Amino acid sequence: MSTQDKPKKKKVKVTRNENGHPVEVEIEVDDVDGPSWGPRAGHTLVNHDVPRVDGPVKVSGRAPYPHDIRLPGMLHARVLCARIPAGSVRLDLESARKTPGVEVVLDLEVKEIRWLGQPVAAVAATTPEKAADGLRALAAQFQAAGFAVTPEQALAPNAPQVTRRGNKGKESENGDAEAVKAALAAAAGTARAEYSLPVQHHASLETHGVVVDYSGGDEARIYASTQSTFGISEDAAEPLGLKASQIETISEYMGGGFGAKFGLGIEGLIACRLAKLAKRPVHLLLTRKDEFLAAGNRSGSRVVMEGGIAADGKLTALRAEIERHGGIGGGSHARQPYVYSVEKVHTKSYPVHTNTDGSRAMRAPGHPQASFAIESLIDELCYAANLDLLEVRKKNLANPTYARQLERVAREIGWYEHPHRTQPGRMDQRECIGIGFGVSTWGGGGGESCEVDVRIERDGSVTSSVGTQDLGTGTRTYVASIVAEEFGLGMDGVTARIGSSRLGNANASGGSTTVASLAPAVKNAAWKARMKFAEHLAPLLGTQKELLRFEKGELVDQQSGKRIPFAKACAMLPNEGLQARGTWVADLAGNGIQGAQAAKVRVDPLTGRVEVLKMVCVQNCGLPINRLTLRSQIFGGMVQALSYALLEERIMEPSLGLQINPNFEDYKLAGSLEIGEIVAIIDDEDTREQAIGVSEATIVPGHSAIANAVANACGARVRHLPLTPDKVLAALGKV
Repeated sequence: MSTQDKPKKKKVKVTRNENGHPVEVEIEVDDVDGPSWGPRAGHTLVNHDVPRVDGPVKVSGRAPYPHDIRLPGMLHARVLCARIPAGSVRLDLESARKTPGVEVVLDLEVKEIRWLGQPVAAVAATTPEKAADGLRALAAQFQAAGFAVTPEQALAPNAPQVTRRGNKGKESENGDAEAVKAALAAAAGTARAEYSLPVQHHASLETHGVVVDYSGGDEARIYASTQSTFGISEDAAEPLGLKASQIETISEYMGGGFGAKFGLGIEGLIACRLAKLAKRPVHLLLTRKDEFLAAGNRSGSRVVMEGGIAADGKLTALRAEIERHGGIGGGSHARQPYVYSVEKVHTKSYPVHTNTDGSRAMRAPGHPQASFAIESLIDELCYAANLDLLEVRKKNLANPTYARQLERVAREIGWYEHPHRTQPGRMDQRECIGIGFGVSTWGGGGGESCEVDVRIERDGSVTSSVGTQDLGTGTRTYVASIVAEEFGLGMDGVTARIGSSRLGNANASGGSTTVASLAPAVKNAAWKARMKFAEHLAPLLGTQKELLRFEKGELVDQQSGKRIPFAKACAMLPNEGLQARGTWVADLAGNGIQGAQAAKVRVDPLTGRVEVLKMVCVQNCGLPINRLTLRSQIFGGMVQALSYALLEERIMEPSLGLQINPNFEDYKLAGSLEIGEIVAIIDDEDTREQAIGVSEATIVPGHSAIANAVANACGARVRHLPLTPDKVLAALGKV
């Protein structure tokens, strides 16, 4: 049955006692042949604010992260990363082997260094300090070759070749160039500009790495900071010389991923090789500097865009040439026009390779880059045609959801009282206040991959088990809450067990697919367990299974009205208790979400300083599984976007070929002083009774809205983020 309808009902006859006499009456009960989320008004935990069950162990420091693991006889490993972007290296392996405390030296036999930070060797020693001594004893002699660490260097005439296929990768082209040319000529207003975004780092609090517990034999255990519990066991099988089934991966807690922690990675492969050589456990988590150089990033971009707009605000033409700056990788950039409808479009897109670490997925890969270019251009077109920034957006968004969401954020941010709706403010005003907008889209759908086991014991304890990882997004909590609601229990009535490849299968956490894949499987397992429980109890209680309800910690017989405490009902189970396994149910999951954001800023025209006063997001996602966590995801996305807008960028020194800010002191991140008021609004007008992932979409348009707000405040159009004071002053013509 469709989850968007209320559960069907059927009538059954029951016998009740009225004034001491048996009376046969007819009552309505749910007529279902499978699990359903049911109407929202009936939820007790789902679609409510549920505190995270792992909150206490995290804030008290008792949660065991991979960095915290200490095992008997464990060695500590360090990786030697290339200190040049291109060339070769010679190592003194014997000196390193003779260093006190060093047990294993591993030469990765790198014939050619192709990127700054490329791992070339590793050592394992009895302490982290002795491992660092071993790295120094390698006395690495790097022989530099020609390199290109910036896109400008890579595209310069006679530039050193980064890849054997050249520095400019394969070009893809879409649309009709001649049709766009004609549409631009006929447009009432046009704008042309170049927009760029820098490389952004994931900046996870816990660096990449694993602890490999292997001492020889035919079994191993790996403690991993990962987004894919089951992927680690598969990746580690070959370097350990084992089968994946012989390796247990543990990921109970991990310190952030944002898309960079799929698979074992080169650091994990090194740890496995070291453990196999030493026949001892090995702890290898990257240093912060190595994390910046060798653990991936969000690709940068440069886009030259030209657009046309009609007098009525309709977008008529768009031409875009897109460079993707993904290092030795291909980079990512969503197709233009992003979300908006434009009549005639022509785009070219290609990667520009540099001798730097390859980009990896990062929260909505490719979408923030596309958002910045199109949202900036739309504002510039509106100013050229003297049109309202909000109304033009609504006119060019095909999905009516966006018009409603934009109206909501506009009212919340104070747009209709704002004086600069068709033209930016002036820098000579006493207070330069501006407002900007942006929209986002994402899939967030799920798939058939999760296996959840719900078990009920005779003592009344209930466990919900699955091998999934929790990236800090609240997965562990709804693995318990969905089951607790099914049985009418509180959150303390169900224990969630996650984070082990010995438990039921689960998908990797990426693309916001976890909740849409896992929540339906949890619901299915809970429903199956409830039906199995009711089927066992009904004959013991002399009633029908359809007449048994679980609510408020009790079992209720709708025929007799008798109420039995849940724990007492569990005592009627056989000695082995009861267990049910659930898998994905397509009707319980959905796909496709929309969001709109607005930002209000204050710009100081004397210093160029930008202060974000307020950000507002309206976001839909079908049925919110946990409203508290959903708002947290929206907050986190907006803060990450704010940091991207104002501060974050990888800075390369082109003449030396070095990154000059590979640490948390020089790589700037937003803190409490940079974060203004943040308003997260759940779009409850989205009535889909389906679970859909939301995390990626919340980061997409925030930096675009902030940049547009700066231009709206005082006319300072900064087309190359971040919005540092020098760039704002340059845009104002003051430097």
